[in-house]
Amino acid sequence: MTVTAWVAVIVFAATYVLIASEKVHRVKAALGGAAIMLLVHATAAGSAFFSQESGVDWNVVFLLLGMMIIVGVLRQTGVFEYLAVWAAKRARGRPFRLMVLLLVITASASALLDNVTTVLLIAPVTFLVCERLALPVAPFLIAEAMASNIGGTATLVGDPPNIIIASRAGLTFNDFLVHLAPLVIVLTAVFIGLCRLLFRKAFRYDPERAAEIMQLDERAAIQDKVMLVQSLSVLGVVIAAFVLHPVLHYEPSVVALLGAGLLVLVTKITTDDALREVEWPTLVFFAGLFVMVGALVETGVISQVSRAAAEATAGRPGVTTMVLLWASAGLSAIVDNIPYVATMSPIVADLAQHVPGDHNVLWWALALGADLGGNATAVGASANVVILGIAERNGARISFWQFTKYGLVVTVVTVALCVPYLWLRYLM
Repeated sequence: MTVTAWVAVIVFAATYVLIASEKVHRVKAALGGAAIMLLVHATAAGSAFFSQESGVDWNVVFLLLGMMIIVGVLRQTGVFEYLAVWAAKRARGRPFRLMVLLLVITASASALLDNVTTVLLIAPVTFLVCERLALPVAPFLIAEAMASNIGGTATLVGDPPNIIIASRAGLTFNDFLVHLAPLVIVLTAVFIGLCRLLFRKAFRYDPERAAEIMQLDERAAIQDKVMLVQSLSVLGVVIAAFVLHPVLHYEPSVVALLGAGLLVLVTKITTDDALREVEWPTLVFFAGLFVMVGALVETGVISQVSRAAAEATAGRPGVTTMVLLWASAGLSAIVDNIPYVATMSPIVADLAQHVPGDHNVLWWALALGADLGGNATAVGASANVVILGIAERNGARISFWQFTKYGLVVTVVTVALCVPYLWLRYLM
């Protein structure tokens, strides 16, 4: 590697250590790392801001922006308070039952919406219901972020890496549904069982608070019925457009921005109020992270590492698939699964031409490794970063290691379960 490539590696590693150690706020670390990458010419403005391969993924940034605005408007209708009381009453105040209900909702919604949108919708509900029941909110938020990543694996629109894979491999919405959804159902059930063990200390039942919850009328929480109807109508159109992406050919970011603009236009909410709900630090963090990873792409670091692994297993479908699965899980946890998949997709496309058998098994291994590997660390997936940002904004800060100590366990178990599935269905 060149001197610039080594400098890029050192800068990235140092930035990641700062983020993980929390000695410096993650936004400061990401912006500082991005600035140094530009300063040492590891990347340039054209590549950092305009390149599809190594620049900021504006589709992700504007998808987040649009959905944050939509969720912000929805929040003012009182619908989240309604859902919080409804969920708590359905669970009869039992903490684990409540978590199961929230996780099933999160995983299911993530398959149709996308995981980032889902956590934006479910997080406010979680804060409200945990406050009502005097429960620690962090375990619920962490579990929901992971459930969103698992559920989002099931469909083309569920997780941003899947959209990249589908575009490169020519896979359809139904391809993901048929090949990955059955496995995701099993993984979700296993994950819920893990949560019973991992978060057992959080399940403190308070009979008095549970009794108070059962006396509440969730319908009284709705503050503006007209705005609620308008917001849900727009959200319904946005969801439909996400699902119909293969037909309409509108990028999710465009759909989200159009939905946000329409919602601000038809409701009485002001522009200032709408923009006030946006998690700006989260968007800036993503931009800085994309620039840093793009620098590794531009200097050839990621390509060299990936190609070395691919060449070492070329011609052996079983070994290639397993290495790709586990390597994707590990690397996605470090560099964020979106830029990782964007970098690996052309390599997998080339590799598929030299491996006998069903070439799509490599794409499924990439999708499963990247999507599930995103659970391993607090910066492995977009949903994780968004959850951390929301938690911090609401005074319930979740540390990098608090998330990661649970994420590593969940990732190892879920990825391990993918091994027999891929082997028996595609490699036997």
